Amino acid sequence: MSKFVGAHVSASGGVYNAPLNAKAIGAKAFALFTKNQRQWKAKPLDAQTIDLFKKNLEIAEILPKHVLPHDSYLINLGHPEEEKRQKSLDAFIDEVQRCEQLGLDRLNFHPGSHLKKISEEVCLDRIAKSMNETLQQTQNVTLVMENTAGQGSNLGFKFEHLGYLIDQSIDKSRVGVCIDTCHMFTAGYDIRTREAYDKTWKNFDEIIGFKYLKGMHINDSKPELGSRVDRHDSLGKGKIGLDAFRFIMNDSHMDDIPLILETIDDSIWADEINLLYSFVEV
Repeated sequence: MSKFVGAHVSASGGVYNAPLNAKAIGAKAFALFTKNQRQWKAKPLDAQTIDLFKKNLEIAEILPKHVLPHDSYLINLGHPEEEKRQKSLDAFIDEVQRCEQLGLDRLNFHPGSHLKKISEEVCLDRIAKSMNETLQQTQNVTLVMENTAGQGSNLGFKFEHLGYLIDQSIDKSRVGVCIDTCHMFTAGYDIRTREAYDKTWKNFDEIIGFKYLKGMHINDSKPELGSRVDRHDSLGKGKIGLDAFRFIMNDSHMDDIPLILETIDDSIWADEINLLYSFVEV
């Protein structure tokens, strides 16, 4: 099996519960928050927690490279105010170090927002600076930028934004991209037909490059193509439709990376995982 599908599961009660929650829905990959994503600070991970997480990962038969942790939504690496950028950077570095402690090799994050106070260009340079400072102060964990829907003042909705941040990186072996299908679609990249799918991914490969694709979020979209609104839907219930997900499950570019559901009804995640695997053409 070359595809590794899962969902963003709860780590409630302790991060070590996440692998078992993933196993319970038949996941071969998962995402989690390694701390409460609504708080700046979290108590450090203790040795017992780390050991139990690794043990449960083995029980779930999920490899560390198929886990895609997500950082706190409070973090804005492109914040226009230096003091607040620094606060975000400190929190981000802590998140990267937590991943390393857990034996995980990547951290998913949203690039940042200009808050309509600075230009896109200046904000992108602040994000690049934050990423490079993080790379200097950490090791072994790849910084995986997520494309955004372009809602509000969020950057990362154009492939060019992500390509620029990779170009500015001091260590290209430790940067990557996670493509969210809902965000991609509402940012204006169509994947609904074979022709549109091929065109969009060719564009991706030319601007970013498939070697940087380190994970995906598999979501249908409530809003229309190009609406710049971030609202996920269950597979086949939204404006993208099922064909795009069939294409993904048969695309070798998506082999061996975490493919993570963030669809809106967690009670059917097991069904959606089965549905995605049923698309694989032998």
